[in-house]
Amino acid sequence: MKFNKIVAFVACLALLSSCDYQKYNHKEQKDLNLGNEYVYGVSPDSLPRQMANKYEAKPELDARVNDIREKLYGGITSAVVKE
Repeated sequence: MKFNKIVAFVACLALLSSCDYQKYNHKEQKDLNLGNEYVYGVSPDSLPRQMANKYEAKPELDARVNDIREKLYGGITSAVVKE
């Protein structure tokens, strides 16, 4: 009986102490791309330069993309159109 109370107390203490766990679970890091217009753009309102890249469509990848989408989302989403 006493053992159950101790286990319950320790479990309760662990649950209560975990509330602030994420408060300290991070590390401040310097942004290596800060000021890089290729990544962030010239101003907050502009698009980054890398958005100007255009890629030609590869229809042979559509089947693989749809398989991945089905595995992730469990079915067809609105982005997939089957005829």
